[in-house]
Amino acid sequence: MIKHFFAATALLLALGTGLSSTAVAQKVKSTDGKMKTKDRKAMNGSSTGGSMSATGSMAGSSAGVMVGGAMMTPDKDIVANALGSADHTTLVTAVKAADLVSTLQGAGPFTVFAPTNEAFNKLPAGTVETLVKPENKAKLTTVLTYHVVPGRYLASDLKDGQKLTTVEGETLTVMKKGNSVMLHDSKGGMSTVTIPNVVSSNGVTHVVDTVLMPAR
Repeated sequence: MIKHFFAATALLLALGTGLSSTAVAQKVKSTDGKMKTKDRKAMNGSSTGGSMSATGSMAGSSAGVMVGGAMMTPDKDIVANALGSADHTTLVTAVKAADLVSTLQGAGPFTVFAPTNEAFNKLPAGTVETLVKPENKAKLTTVLTYHVVPGRYLASDLKDGQKLTTVEGETLTVMKKGNSVMLHDSKGGMSTVTIPNVVSSNGVTHVVDTVLMPAR
């Protein structure tokens, strides 16, 4: 996970111009066809990736997975499931501010690495409050879309050293050690998956304990 974050002002200057929600939707649509075969394999033949935690061991079950005091079930989309989690209220607020709700309710499929409230609290004071302001919508979109990968990747699909191209455009590097899955971001930070394989109707979510940072 990212142990040290740059100051809020440096963050805003470094992120550059983000993607609009329309551009995000178009980019996801363009990659959707390429991911169909992998998506079917993930749904039909992949395991749930082991037990990373007591909660995570339930991942992928038809009954759903408990996250933030709510049961995440496969019949709901990614956003509908996230709305029930008490641990992801900051993320939901940010997604709404970036106008990404409709995108993440689309057909997908998507793989979302979802930072908890505690993950956002690791950022320098005032960072989140600044990013959710209307004038910083593009920068916020850049950060959020760096946590979204086109296609459905269960924990068992992620391999050590694998490069994942995000909707934002930059890559995340997967690091695996036993049943643990970690993600190395463009800023050199590390985030750990704490609850894997939260399956939704349009993709899968992996809960992470640190916000991932793109280079721009």
